[in-house]
Amino acid sequence: MSQPISEHTTPQELALAASQAMWTRDNATHALGMELISVTPGHAVLRMKVRPDMVNGHHICHGGLIFTLADSAFAYACNSYNLNTVASACSIDFLAPGREGEVLEATAVERSASGRTGVYDVEVKVVGGHTVALFRGKSYRIKGEVIAGLEGQS
Repeated sequence: MSQPISEHTTPQELALAASQAMWTRDNATHALGMELISVTPGHAVLRMKVRPDMVNGHHICHGGLIFTLADSAFAYACNSYNLNTVASACSIDFLAPGREGEVLEATAVERSASGRTGVYDVEVKVVGGHTVALFRGKSYRIKGEVIAGLEGQS
């Protein structure tokens, strides 16, 4: 971001700054080789290539790793307002397998945000292909800001 965060910061600039701050501390996402593609207020897209160490005994991507990709996209979307937000509940429906070598893309979309709670839907797809999973996350805002010391702006 080229300008400091202030009362004149746009919601998009704030979403980018919050995602950059989270990204620098997100060891789990880095360890899985995820890539942050985009973040806008209430929306995020992440990608992950299915590596050989990510497949299970059926030689398909372990469901827990697909869940983690979806959960990470959910986290970036719901923290895009610079208000610390965590999951209060999540569910996932697996529709098709992810296979070694495929790149999975999780797109998180805010469906509702009111007070301290929100609902987000995440679709996980093979890039350029079929849907692998549908995830729904419920969020809860806790104390603090993603970028310490800033008031949340939206």
